[in-house]
This record gives sequence, structure tokens and C-alpha cells, in this order.
Amino acid sequence: MSLVNLPNLQEMIDTISREKNLPKHAVENALCEALLKGYERYRRTQQMGVHFDEEYFDNFDIELDVDDYGEQGFRVLATKTIVEEVTSQDHQIALDEVREVAPEAQAGDTVVLDVTPDQGDFGRMAAIQTKQVLAQKLRDQQRKLIQEEFQDLEGAILNARVVRFERQSVIMAVSSGVGSQNEVEAELLKRDQLPNDNYRANATFRVALKKVSEGSHRGPQLLVSRADAALVVELFTNEVPEIEDEIVRIVAVAREANPPSRSVGPRTKIAVDTLERDVDPVGACIGARGSRIQVVVNELRGEKIDVIRWSPDPATYISNALSPARVDEVRLVNPDERQAHVLVPEDQLSLAIGKEGQNVRLAARLTGWKIDIKDAGKYDYEAEDRKLAELQAAREAAEAEAKAKAAEAEAKAAAARAAREAKMAAIAAAAAEVEAELEAGYLSLEEESVSPTVANATATGAIDDTHGNGATTDEDMTKATEEE
Repeated sequence: MSLVNLPNLQEMIDTISREKNLPKHAVENALCEALLKGYERYRRTQQMGVHFDEEYFDNFDIELDVDDYGEQGFRVLATKTIVEEVTSQDHQIALDEVREVAPEAQAGDTVVLDVTPDQGDFGRMAAIQTKQVLAQKLRDQQRKLIQEEFQDLEGAILNARVVRFERQSVIMAVSSGVGSQNEVEAELLKRDQLPNDNYRANATFRVALKKVSEGSHRGPQLLVSRADAALVVELFTNEVPEIEDEIVRIVAVAREANPPSRSVGPRTKIAVDTLERDVDPVGACIGARGSRIQVVVNELRGEKIDVIRWSPDPATYISNALSPARVDEVRLVNPDERQAHVLVPEDQLSLAIGKEGQNVRLAARLTGWKIDIKDAGKYDYEAEDRKLAELQAAREAAEAEAKAKAAEAEAKAAAARAAREAKMAAIAAAAAEVEAELEAGYLSLEEESVSPTVANATATGAIDDTHGNGATTDEDMTKATEEE
């Protein structure tokens, strides 16, 4: 059999496998696909005037020969169908020709033939095509393996190492801890970075896997984040055994990792709860002398973290969410639209609002309520109640108006339906009347057609009777004449 010689083919496969972190069989498959594309390019170059459709070379295959003790290279094989009369040399072979070698061959069987071109015929353009396709196929294999390895790890915490910088992004090397155990490049975008982080070459961080991109595109396939709330959740889960054992649960997290102003630092509020009476969920997350929460704070480079107790009562929950501020009263002024007035002492106003409104903003995001901070000493209950009553009255009037409009629209629709039904009934009655008239006219026509027939029959009988009587009278007259 012919062979296109490729010296040190096995060594090349081993080198690519090692450098690209790919298994050897994946490299061999990519190489076979690339060599087949190179053969297609060779054939198209040899037969410039012939049109080859996309499926023309589907019956061709590449066989690698990586024998350590002999020549190394590849062969081109073609699977052809045995036929009586050949119409395509690349897809068919004559039965007579096959029976010279295999007398038992039958039409419709297939044979595999060696169609490897000569070493010198496999030209420069085919070699370039093979090289380009091989590079693309290797990239596709890498992306496929990364997809399979990381697709179930979105939201998980990974250890990352800074590799280089591209524009405002940081390219990091991460490992899944499973699968190939090799490091894969991931991109940390500017918006996902923390302001207190110091990114330098080979510095290590813990990041949350944000997204695994699919398809082919430039740049790393993995997106990681240091600003995602999932990072805080996973860090607490790793540090607090009660959370991992599901004794304590994290109900909600509100995080502002990149505040709008440089004068405001990153901050997180986390609400926790438990069904165990003997367990303090807040204390479990903080730990003895703050040991557990301090590990999380250090990992987030000094980010402030408020751990508060969740409550099914909205007023209590809102009061806890505004920690560390002291709250006198929470008024749920509009539960339907989730609006609340929070009354705090004058000396607690700035603490409750927070620097540039960060504390109340995070509390509102954590609870899902719109929170208005009010000075308890200046709060006018009567005026606020009056406003609330007016708003309630306006809301009720609007609801009543909406209901009236809906009722009016329903009445109009009912009237339209009734008119339509009456119209349909009138049409049906008119149709029935016309049908009755038509039936009556048909019967009248039948009677008229029967009456002339009867009259004709009667007249014919009368004539016959007249003729009979006349004949008798003539005989009598004849007899009378003879007698005379």
C-alpha cells in the first residue's frame, strides 16, 4: 500500500498533546480531519474544471501509520460500491474488476481501496490547507473539552492565578479540580474586579465561575468574577459548617462590590435563618471573635459585610436590614406596593442612610421594599396618616373607576352579544319562513301538474262514450231504412 511519508509523526502527536493539554486520540482525530481537507484541496487543484459538492468526499478516510519501527505517515482510503456499470470513479468500482481478485463479490457490496497520491503530488497548497485546518480543529477540541469540564461548575468557586493583562481585563489560569487537572485561561472583566484587589503576575485569588461560553470566538472561553454575590455565598458556605450542613440557610444577599463613587467602599448584606431553636444563625456565620467572617473579609480584601437575621415579618426584617443603625419604628405605609417608613433617632439618620445612601440602598435591595428613612422626632403622624388616607382614597377611587370602566365595557360587550344573537335569530327565522314558502309553492306546483292530466283523461273518456253511442244509433238507422 502507498504511504505519504511523515517522519517523526508519533513524536509530533505527543508534542501537540502535551502542549495543548489534549488527549492523544483527540490530536489524532484532528490530524485525520486536517489531512482529509488537504487531500480535498489536492484533488480540487488537480481537476480545476470539475465541480465537487460538499458531500463528494464523504466516502474518503485517512489512516495514520505511527509504527515506531517503520516508516510513519498516512494513507488515503476510499470506500467504493461494486456496480455493473461505473458512473463515478471515486464512488464506484466495476464488478468484473473486483471479481478478478475476489470471485465471490456481488453487486451492491463495498470495498475499501488505497487511493493515496504520490509523495510529490501532495503539493504546497494542500500542505498549507492541512496546517490551517489542523490548528482550527485543535482549537475546537480544546473548547469542547473545556465545555465538558466546566459546564456543570457555573457559580462554583475556583482558585485562579494571574497570567497576563489585556486592555482592562485580567487573564487568569484556573483549574476545575477534576478532569484533565490542567489550567485553563479565564477572563476577569473590569466590571467583575474588586477596587481593593492588587492584580499582579502570579498573584492568586478565589473567583466565581460566571459563564462558560459556547461556540468559537476569540479570547478565553471562561468568564470569572470577583464581584458576583455568588462568591460571597460560596465563601460563607466553605467557612461555616452549619450552612454546608443546611442547619443555617442563606435567604438573600445584596452586594455592591463596585460602588458608584470612589469614596464609598464595597459592602455586602447577607440575611440568614435557621429552623433550629438552639442555633444562632448570625453567630454561626460570624464565629468565635469573628474568626469565620474575618476569613471572608480577608479574601474580599477588606469588604464590609453585614450579617443579619431574616424574619417573615416585614417590619422586623427591614429593621434588621438597616443594621448597624438603631430603628425606633417601621411603618408599612403601603404593603401592596411594598413601601415603608422607617423612623430612627436623629443621631442615627446618617448611619441608617449610609455613605451616599449605600446602607439604605442595600437594605432595600435585600428586603425588596422601598424604604424611606424618617427622623422620629420630626415625624408628623397626623400629616402622614392624612397623606396616606388621601393616597388610599385616590387609589380606591382609581380602582373604582377602573372597575366601573370594566363593568361598562362588559355591559357594552354583553349588549353587542345580545344584538348579535338577536340578529342571528331574526336571520334564522327569515330563513325558516322562506323555506316554508318555498315548500308551499312546490306543493302547489305539484297539484297544478296533476289537475290537467285528470281533465284530459276525463275528456278522453267522454269522447269515447260519445263515439260509442253514435255507432249504435247508425245501426238502428240502417235497419230502419232496410225495413222501409
